[in-house]
Amino acid sequence: MTDSAALHGRPRLYDSHAHLVSDDPVRYPRNGFVIKPKGDGGPAIRFPFGGGTIGIPGGMHGPNPVNEKPTAQQMHGWMAEENVVGIAAVQKGMIYGTDNSYIVDAASLFPDEMRAVIIIDPADPATPQMMRDLSRRGAISIRFFPVNVDDKVAWLTSPAALEVWELAHQLGMIVDFEAPPYDADILIPVVERFADQYPDMPIVLDHLFMPIVAEPDYGIDSRFDGFAARDNIYLKWTSLSMDVIREQGIPVEKVLRRAVDFYGAHKIMWGSDIGTSSGSYKEMVQRAIDSTVLLNDEERRQVLHDAGRKVFALWDGKD
Repeated sequence: MTDSAALHGRPRLYDSHAHLVSDDPVRYPRNGFVIKPKGDGGPAIRFPFGGGTIGIPGGMHGPNPVNEKPTAQQMHGWMAEENVVGIAAVQKGMIYGTDNSYIVDAASLFPDEMRAVIIIDPADPATPQMMRDLSRRGAISIRFFPVNVDDKVAWLTSPAALEVWELAHQLGMIVDFEAPPYDADILIPVVERFADQYPDMPIVLDHLFMPIVAEPDYGIDSRFDGFAARDNIYLKWTSLSMDVIREQGIPVEKVLRRAVDFYGAHKIMWGSDIGTSSGSYKEMVQRAIDSTVLLNDEERRQVLHDAGRKVFALWDGKD
């Protein structure tokens, strides 16, 4: 543990969801996904999150939230301060789209600490070769991020998508899913199908797969029995998750306790969502630690460190 981390009483952590953004827009031009309107002029997607979530001013974050988008070098420094031993460096689609140049270059600066998660479009004919190239450069995971996709099931199960799934398996890559903010039920069978087809390939679902959080079970119910029953399905517990829960006036620690009881602590991994959610990195780390108050010591270690590091850093548990 670093001296500064020891002073703050930080346990060892692994961050499974950190977005990095370059401070050099010339070398890494910004060309993010644009939310396109529907043909009738209506919104292409429904935004389910209000003020206080995903960088939106208002709510319990207040009117002027901190929205930090760190470079790899900044993140490296923050990690040392907070005793974060590694991160899954997740491509920022709303800034770079599927141009994964920066996230792969960023992770390569600190190969012992950072592993790149790239965003791919299975409908793009260039995707398979990109996956091969970036896998050789150390990318550990692909991420499905279906912005502007109306029929997500078809998008994920088309012949081109089947090729992507198979190639990810051949390359030993993880598959990461952006959580659907609504209509999640139609994707549950898709996740289960591929988890069964590739039982040795980890499938990681962001933000607890965004259940509608409500008592008594906080939305983590029998719909997700199949996720709990499959050993290769994991879920992220993120600042976004905590923001959505908090804005509804629900104690975040109770939802995490429910998730651990339902899925098992070894399948829940913390991710800061720095670069998207509001707050400083120090605050995000402290919120994560505070959210584990209802867990025992072993469960806390699994959620804050072990689960994410085993999946994204291929950690063998020996150090």
